[in-house]
Amino acid sequence: MKKQITLFSGALLLAFSLQGQGLKDQDRKAIKSMCGCYEVSFEYAETFSPIEGYEKKPGYRASALEWVELLEDGENRISLQHVLVVNDSTAIKHWRQDWEYESPASFAFVGDNTWDFHQTPSPNLRGTWTQKVYQVDDSPRYAGSATWIHADGKHYWENATPSPLPRREYTKRSDYNVMVRGNRHEITEYGWVHEQDNEKIIRESDQKDQLIAQEKGWNIYRKVDDAQCALARTWWQENHPFWDEVRAAWDTLYQREGQLNLAREVDGKPLYVHLSQLEEKDAKRKEIAALFSRFASEDRSGVGK
Repeated sequence: MKKQITLFSGALLLAFSLQGQGLKDQDRKAIKSMCGCYEVSFEYAETFSPIEGYEKKPGYRASALEWVELLEDGENRISLQHVLVVNDSTAIKHWRQDWEYESPASFAFVGDNTWDFHQTPSPNLRGTWTQKVYQVDDSPRYAGSATWIHADGKHYWENATPSPLPRREYTKRSDYNVMVRGNRHEITEYGWVHEQDNEKIIRESDQKDQLIAQEKGWNIYRKVDDAQCALARTWWQENHPFWDEVRAAWDTLYQREGQLNLAREVDGKPLYVHLSQLEEKDAKRKEIAALFSRFASEDRSGVGK
């Protein structure tokens, strides 16, 4: 009887393993299906505030053509780079999203241009994918973990995580300092949708977060012929060696546990301006890393912890 139980347990574990691999293959297919050329519409509107007399801010609406490049296609790591096409004449490096399977290493935005890098206990990671989102200069933005859901013909991933203010507001507003992003990525028959249920909050030390407004967001990616993104594809082919060096320099800086605080400006210029100047001179990793060390605050970054 003991032998029979052992054989049954082994068969059950094998069945679960095969089932898990099948789900993982579906996950990878869903993530990689976000690559290609898209017409994108961006729409945001505030929906609710608990503050009496709060005046809702105007909604935001924009559209763009965007190329999503498959940078890395590993078994446990998939990286996607977004490149915008502006006025059919200019390509601009946009955000990047990395997807890591059952990855213990992650980071969380805590406010004041500071991120906490940490390790998640392995029992909490089974079947999860961590999405790490990076800004145009490949500095951190936000990260969150969840499982992909494949049910009733739907394929989606959703998570809520703190982040800096969105680019559409961070130069215009000072009445809140953290956005808790409710992110839902769903694959559709026409492309994919990045649906958001966001909370705009005031976060201060030793005090409870204060919600000032909630917001609904719809970023709809409609697949079009790849030829429409030829400009972005060519730009990336010509410029990716420099950005490969930038990512490698960041990866070295990200190997930490503890906080990373980044200065908003050095010598009166934000990081992306410095990087643009380095890109023009085709700078290499050592020079890029030296620039990053000027932006990373030694006394608050957790270096050496």
